[in-house]
Amino acid sequence: QRLQRHPALRVQKAHTEQSKLPKQANKAAKMPRRRPTIKFRTSFANTIYDVMTARGWKETDSDTDWDFHWAEREWVYEVFDTMHLEPHQRLNHFRNGRELCRKDLLVKNLKRMKRGLQRDGQVDQAKAYDFMPLSFVLPREYAMFVEEFKRSGGVWIMKPIGSAQGRGIFLFSRLSEISEWRTDPYRHLNKDDKDPPRAEPEAYIVQRYIENPYLVGGKKFDMRLYVLVTSFSPLVAYMYRGGFARFSHTRYSSDPADIANNFVHLTNVAIQKTAENYDARSGGKKDLRSVKLLLAAEHGMAAVDRVFLAIERVVVRSLIAVQHVMIADKHCFELYGYDVLIDDELKPWLIEVNASPSLSANTKEDYQLKCDMLHDCLDIVDVEARLRGDERSVGGFDLVYDG
Repeated sequence: QRLQRHPALRVQKAHTEQSKLPKQANKAAKMPRRRPTIKFRTSFANTIYDVMTARGWKETDSDTDWDFHWAEREWVYEVFDTMHLEPHQRLNHFRNGRELCRKDLLVKNLKRMKRGLQRDGQVDQAKAYDFMPLSFVLPREYAMFVEEFKRSGGVWIMKPIGSAQGRGIFLFSRLSEISEWRTDPYRHLNKDDKDPPRAEPEAYIVQRYIENPYLVGGKKFDMRLYVLVTSFSPLVAYMYRGGFARFSHTRYSSDPADIANNFVHLTNVAIQKTAENYDARSGGKKDLRSVKLLLAAEHGMAAVDRVFLAIERVVVRSLIAVQHVMIADKHCFELYGYDVLIDDELKPWLIEVNASPSLSANTKEDYQLKCDMLHDCLDIVDVEARLRGDERSVGGFDLVYDG
């Protein structure tokens, strides 16, 4: 019961917290609505579609006459610069979101931030940016990587810079495997991939593999956390209290013989669901509250607080690192999916940031979590003009940075 009462374990309940905001309902009732109905546009047929229709919004197929567009990233890159948006229109991606969400650009921006702090003599602040494994972009930094590999060896992980759902990822411990990648960059891709071969190797990042992950039940996991950025100038960011952990199907092993077993080393649901005896009921996931309880039982609540405060700082610092290169457009917001792993010393590591976190659900609990989170997200974006503007918490989201 003591753990249940602890603020780190607060459970969001669809919109009950909204009703606690002082005088918010009365003020919202008095405010004039811009339109009798919000018009939305989207190509997604998952939880975000369900949430928008549940709010009474009406779908439109118009290219221009909409209030809210939940778009694919490709639409933003291809169409956004060709159109003029009205002041009230809102869009779910920033123009150059790749700066945070493409693996090589995230590495570049974090390294630049760290170098700038070191140049200014802020050594401790620079060290605070050591939350991503040592990384190199290939083939551009191949020589630098080889020098580091020969010096320190160990296990490394290769990731295509633009792929998702674990496609093309592999581990290695010998340089000869990199040589094979350079001559045949597609040998590690899934056999079902239908992308045509390229004339030259796809760009990858190579990172030192975290060989000491924290284990639950002997299995590796990472956490999917949701972060909502409503502005980059000034930077305004909210973090969702809920989330979930994604578990590997097979018990973790550091045996070199298991280095190619993705069911041991990768936690992506798209990979794990292909495993034999995959548990479709749980989807290979645990809710974040359960993970906090497990950590608290083992290490105490003070340690849990420290871990999640450290994770919050990782999120904020990563956003600050890209703040000045992002195109700050008042029409835009972004819901990011942060993937974070903790090691056996309870240090958080940023794995990647997703600009289009999956909003499809593979269990009833997953569906409820994502619908609740998206309702709160849309409350903050506030197309309906219901908020006062000084809220520090809305539903399950807490303001973690403001200017």
